[in-house]
Amino acid sequence: MREIEPKPPIAAVRPYAVKSAYGERTDPYYWLRDDERSNPDVLAYLNEENAFRERHMADAKPLENALYDEIIARLKQDDSTVPYRKNGYWYSTRFETGKEHPIFVRRKDLPEAAEEILLDANVQAAGHAYYRVGALEISPDSNWLAFCEDTMGRRQFTLRFKDLTTGEILPVAIADVETDLAWTADSRTVLYVEKELETLLGLYVKKHVLGDDPKNDELIFEQTDKTFYTGVSNSKSDEYIFLHMESTLSSEWRYARADDPQLRFEIFLPWEAEHEYDIEHLGGSFIVRSNWQARNFRLAAAPIGPYSKRDGWTDVMPHRDDAYIEDFDVFNDFLAVSVRSGGLRKICIHLLADATEYFIASDEAAYSASLSVNVELNTHLVRYAYSSLTTPSTLYDFDVRTRAQELLKRDPVLGCFDPKNYASEFLMVSARDGAQIPVSLAYRKDFAPDASRPLLQYGYGAYGLSMDPVFSSARLSLLDRGFVYAIAHVRGGQELGRAWYDAGRKLQKKNSFNDFLDVTRALVARGYAAPDKVFAMGGSAGGLLMGAVANMSAGDYRGIVAQVPFVDVVTTMLDDSIPLTTNEYDEWGDPKAREYYDYMLSYSPYDNVAPKAYPAMYITTGLWDSQVQYYEPAKWVAKLRAMKTDQNNLFLHAEMQAGHGGKSGRFQRYREVAMEYAFLLSELAR
Repeated sequence: MREIEPKPPIAAVRPYAVKSAYGERTDPYYWLRDDERSNPDVLAYLNEENAFRERHMADAKPLENALYDEIIARLKQDDSTVPYRKNGYWYSTRFETGKEHPIFVRRKDLPEAAEEILLDANVQAAGHAYYRVGALEISPDSNWLAFCEDTMGRRQFTLRFKDLTTGEILPVAIADVETDLAWTADSRTVLYVEKELETLLGLYVKKHVLGDDPKNDELIFEQTDKTFYTGVSNSKSDEYIFLHMESTLSSEWRYARADDPQLRFEIFLPWEAEHEYDIEHLGGSFIVRSNWQARNFRLAAAPIGPYSKRDGWTDVMPHRDDAYIEDFDVFNDFLAVSVRSGGLRKICIHLLADATEYFIASDEAAYSASLSVNVELNTHLVRYAYSSLTTPSTLYDFDVRTRAQELLKRDPVLGCFDPKNYASEFLMVSARDGAQIPVSLAYRKDFAPDASRPLLQYGYGAYGLSMDPVFSSARLSLLDRGFVYAIAHVRGGQELGRAWYDAGRKLQKKNSFNDFLDVTRALVARGYAAPDKVFAMGGSAGGLLMGAVANMSAGDYRGIVAQVPFVDVVTTMLDDSIPLTTNEYDEWGDPKAREYYDYMLSYSPYDNVAPKAYPAMYITTGLWDSQVQYYEPAKWVAKLRAMKTDQNNLFLHAEMQAGHGGKSGRFQRYREVAMEYAFLLSELAR
């Protein structure tokens, strides 16, 4: 007897009026929003969606398990990081076979010194379905550990303290904090940022003295402008504590001597609209990264003093139209600068003595070089990480004097992996308006791209975040099955500098969607893949990208994976009680203004679902997600089910014990990857 095909859950329609200054919109599934995550109807619906997906994909379960097993088999389970030295100790992180979480350790810089366990996250995680360490900061005297832990997945961290001389974790626990911490010079006081519970924004900078009741912690600063994120940190020299405020397009930094008992903060430069900057201490100056009269940023030296006026700055690295300064690190004799040039992330060395500059070289077409942990000032070595789509992450110490480098570690990939079996490319594709879109590609050489190959195209395109062409051992499971993998570096990222970002936000957001579609069509036209075997993937703001292209041109894709997608743009941006909303106006626009309201409404994936055919879709969410609330993907799926005219698969995977980043364990997260890959391969075989 033929088994009856499982039927998808049908969400109840309960019309709700979403009000704005420009009229009302009716949302039939608004009821799926439950800020307490306890409504039995909501939880039942999410569980029904999970059960439907599990039943419908039961035949693919052996494939999922095989994918998971081969992904895990490539990992070196008893792995460890390369130690770095600070204040007479060597710090590193290691993993033990079969365990999900890291163990943070150190050794004294003495012969035959024994290992000291700072924190075993496996012990801390016991009894929790979700566990993540968000910060570990050692006191200046090396005797105390301050750490933040999340047991829910909602990024509501709890601050704890451990006495490293006795091994005791103190009973005090300060809840609902950010992961930014800063020690004062006395090794008895920690600055932290407390969240507002409704918006989950870090608004209150407080000072905790070891041994005191947290109820008496002094408020150092209160952020009243909710368009800013607020954080604290120590300078690399440990001489200063920074209090920094960042919105999408503006910054303000304050500083205080770490040895000042009164912690008298001075403003470095008051915030101004569209002036972004950050600072680091070096000798008698602050090194400033600023976009003042420098769209792609410049580096300058500023004297230390209240209100460091810009007319007193001295250029260190002037602005360049063809290179975007993304980050920097300071050393006594040089600066190491993370620069984006030609669409790729590179490292530039700037010698302070004579202003000599040069890039650390690479012989691969598409790669990413990034600054690693560099805690010492008085050294001629800079530690950096290198990766490409075909080269596992590799750590080097680079000698800025001789330009020689030492390979410290290449992430092991167990099994039969040989990088010589794979190829990568970096090419440009013309967008419909003439812009040149960078594209990174990887494939297995014996599955060279042709008009019969399947393609997985990934995109993001928001917040100026660049999607670097870096290695993934899990991705080998697709490449080894004939997939071509492509990253479309669409506008909204910052791969080609600040102008590339500006051209993909606010009233130009649709450029991101058009770019993604234009890359797909160009790769098919150039013979990299079969037109009926193209899949798309993106997460968070990249999930918005997935929703937009599904509405705009569903016929270009056989299947789409949308991970924790931001899809109900207008409703979310109208509600400033939702975490992050107020910080997002510079990215998407403020819908209180008519032009932004209308523009958002014209592309919002949830609002533009229509009665037409859609590709097969696999959509994920986390019940405790604080970045994109779970109900956005849930409502989107409900509306798609009610309106789409095709018979293609539509699945929702709601992770009930995690947030934006999915499961927390080292191996657990690969289960979700295996599920997504099983979906792609199953759809390819249909």
